[in-house]
Amino acid sequence: MTDLLGLIAAQTGQLLNVSGAAEKIGVNRATVESHLRLMEDLFLVVRLPAWGTRLRSRVSAKPKVHIVDSGLAARLLRLTPDKLAAFDPTALADFGHLLETFVVGEIRKQVSWLDEPVALGHWRTSDGTEVDLVIEYDDGSILAFEVKANERASGSDFRGLTLLRDALGARFAGGICLTTGKRSYTYDDRLHVMPIDRLWTPINSERTH
Repeated sequence: MTDLLGLIAAQTGQLLNVSGAAEKIGVNRATVESHLRLMEDLFLVVRLPAWGTRLRSRVSAKPKVHIVDSGLAARLLRLTPDKLAAFDPTALADFGHLLETFVVGEIRKQVSWLDEPVALGHWRTSDGTEVDLVIEYDDGSILAFEVKANERASGSDFRGLTLLRDALGARFAGGICLTTGKRSYTYDDRLHVMPIDRLWTPINSERTH
């Protein structure tokens, strides 16, 4: 169980390969599945299902896995401020996945407060184009989120959101690229950039964006 939790921490924010996990820790697939279900029941991990598999061909059907407590994930990854300050490539890559896990966790909590039920998932094509989190309302409208561990969002950061917007048409209510920066602005039609702290910080009308 400990080995599996450590392995999941290393894969947080990424596609879950149950067979691969079983091979790495030397157990069978059924054992990994039973342990995963137990960890889900204990609110240690969550599987984010694939969304939009019928929207277009060649879309991944694998779920993503997230550690529920991002602080626990950071500890299991041995991710420290010193490693990040040193710009260690492995640490920076881990931080990107960990930040996605943190944001997904925050949004999952907030949608649980909604009066209407919503479906959550991630969207990823066979060529690696992806959207980290998709929220579908009962009326079919879609909100989509991409998380970037950068202060600025580049055009390539909107690749998945743009593809999803064009595929959905009027159903696409909006796409938001969340960054570590401080500015909110509109990038393109129904595509926006927002700081991650907007998830919990009230907007001050006097603040200049």
